[in-house]
Amino acid sequence: MDKYVDKDVTIEELVAKFPESVKFLMDKGIKCIACGEPVWGTLEENAKEKGMDDQIIRNMVEELNDLISSHSGKEAD
Repeated sequence: MDKYVDKDVTIEELVAKFPESVKFLMDKGIKCIACGEPVWGTLEENAKEKGMDDQIIRNMVEELNDLISSHSGKEAD
């Protein structure tokens, strides 16, 4: 599996590089730039603010990488 992001990616960088991640983040309760206000910090920091533990964060990173991989396969270069 390709690894596009990890827990240390900033929210700003994540949504800028991978706009398909916005809905995923919103579904997980993590604010993102598209929600109307800029968010500072990493994916891990924002997830921990929502009470997510390390295992949930690892799973979320894996899901994000799967999502990004599925979208990148649909786009022509």
